[in-house]
Amino acid sequence: MPKKDQRSGLSKDLNKLSEIAEWFENQNEIDVEEGLKKVKEAATLTKRSSARLKEIENEFEEIKADIEKDLKDQ
Repeated sequence: MPKKDQRSGLSKDLNKLSEIAEWFENQNEIDVEEGLKKVKEAATLTKRSSARLKEIENEFEEIKADIEKDLKDQ
């Protein structure tokens, strides 16, 4: 999957997590079955988002290391 699609996927996942949180906040009486579906979906989204954020952190660390190496070599 291209990196651009991964980034837009992360944004979509974070937006969906926000929508799920809003759904719970707006319920007077929660449908337990629907709530369970939402919790399962949120868990999947959270795991996927966490993995992508770790990838992004690693990319930033690589860039930082490259910059520091370039500055040291000057």
